[in-house]
Amino acid sequence: MSWKTTPSTGPLSGVRVIDVSTVVFGPFATQILGDLGADVIKIEHGVGDTMRHAGKSPGEGLGPIYLNLNRNKRSLKLNLAQPAAKEALGRLIKEADVFFHNVREAGMARLGFGYDDVKAIKPDIVYVHCCGFGKGGAYEGRQAYDDLVQAASGVAGLLPLTDGGAPKYLPTLIMDKAAGLYSVYATIAALFHRQRTGEGQFVEVPMLEAGTHLNMVENLYGQTFDPPTGRVAYTRSINPRRKPYKTKDGYIAIVPYNDKQWETFFELGDRQGVFEDERFKTYSQRTEHIGELYAIIEEVALTKTTEEWLALLDKANIPVMRYNALDEVIDDPHLKSIDFFEMRDHEQAGTYRAVRHPVNFSNTPADIRADARPIGADTRDILAELGFGDAEIEAIVADE
Repeated sequence: MSWKTTPSTGPLSGVRVIDVSTVVFGPFATQILGDLGADVIKIEHGVGDTMRHAGKSPGEGLGPIYLNLNRNKRSLKLNLAQPAAKEALGRLIKEADVFFHNVREAGMARLGFGYDDVKAIKPDIVYVHCCGFGKGGAYEGRQAYDDLVQAASGVAGLLPLTDGGAPKYLPTLIMDKAAGLYSVYATIAALFHRQRTGEGQFVEVPMLEAGTHLNMVENLYGQTFDPPTGRVAYTRSINPRRKPYKTKDGYIAIVPYNDKQWETFFELGDRQGVFEDERFKTYSQRTEHIGELYAIIEEVALTKTTEEWLALLDKANIPVMRYNALDEVIDDPHLKSIDFFEMRDHEQAGTYRAVRHPVNFSNTPADIRADARPIGADTRDILAELGFGDAEIEAIVADE
């Protein structure tokens, strides 16, 4: 099937990205670049990206996670062990703005597409290398996956601080996606630098460093100063009572923040006098005794139904939100009202639910122009754009 799409309205329209990334870290980032308007060309070989085959799907090689990581990308299938495929990639690089990959650096260099090789083809290229661990460090060159980085960054130690149990992973690919976001802003920043100066550059985005930054911004806490003023981990966020509170008929999230909101909440819960307690009179005192304060919220929350609390707290301008179980998120009233989960018809996979781009631009809106493509769906068209003749194209396709 031919690539059919409307011109992008996004702020990165006109930027071309060569995407040699797989799984989650890289594809999450390049999909965002595509949502923002970039022409992303995803290069695969063999059976393609592992995530094509994760989960059941009506369309072969179009698994559910893959669909929500690889829209707005054209699919080019190349066997980079073959000289003709290398020539094709070289031609593509000449017309590209960004070369983006998560192959280990030595492996990409062996293929002939390390930074110096690519820079020789396109001197102002923005070359983004997504890796596990930064260059020059003790772990340089090692493989990295979300679980490994959750363990090494301290994230796997957060839940035990709340329940006293053994280390455990957060049940989401938090490190892959966080590092993907770091690589998005890094790519855009490098493009901005190139626009101002004409200089391309090598950009390294290490997952451990990104994940540790994400985790320790607040959790360095008492170890921020020398000498330390306390322990690591932000006391409010690791308190075991920081959780959705049980009501008469469900659960609810309640976050009074300033003095007035706290006082009003306890008045609404018929629990006057709480703020006369010395432990809760100031923000710093509340932070120190947050566990005791959360315990009182638990008791008060049980006095009313979820709907009663929502009505009362909304009227009092106290931050509150209904608790959604994972399968209830799809039907959340706000998300439904903005069509956040967009129903789309895929030519191979049928009807599916896409997660829309979350950021709103007044003049250059992000968009979903095309669904994730079957592997190699655009190979012939892209090779023809690069000037290869029919016989050359067939030879390259035969070597896939």
